[in-house]
Amino acid sequence: MSDHAPASAPGEPPDPGAELLALYDGAISHVYGYLLSRCGTVSLAEDLTAETLLAAVDAVRRGTPTRVSLPWLVGVARHKLVDHWRRQAREERGLRAVGTDDPDRHEDEWDVHLDALRARHTLEELSPVHRAVLTLRYLDDLPVPEVATLVDRSVHATEGLLVRARAAFRRAYGAQEATDA
Repeated sequence: MSDHAPASAPGEPPDPGAELLALYDGAISHVYGYLLSRCGTVSLAEDLTAETLLAAVDAVRRGTPTRVSLPWLVGVARHKLVDHWRRQAREERGLRAVGTDDPDRHEDEWDVHLDALRARHTLEELSPVHRAVLTLRYLDDLPVPEVATLVDRSVHATEGLLVRARAAFRRAYGAQEATDA
């Protein structure tokens, strides 16, 4: 416990507000780092970190039965990031007519060591939904059914989306490689 959190009386359940306050100093850098590594934009990571902490405060005020912890906060941050990508995708659909994806259904052995900076830049160029499924599946290492739940699609639709997202990533990565050469 940090100096910020008052101790609970013996036999009383811990005060969630005090737990959140005690966790805050150490957790904020973890939550921010988690978000920054996935979205790559400082201002967006800052905004989503603030949204995460506000959601935690709101949950504590409402008396949510979940115990406040670092993994719980990271889970809230993941949901905030997915929500951001959903909003961004809706906005993009509203601004332009979405063309049909050309499903590139062939599987190939793409065992090339990717340059981390180029890969991050490539992810930033993808559509929000492609970025979301690739990040959740491969950076967060979530199983496809959990990714499907987070992006509000069926497992079958999510598998197809992952195939298209990987193909889009490969095309964008290849295009960057060609311009860098």
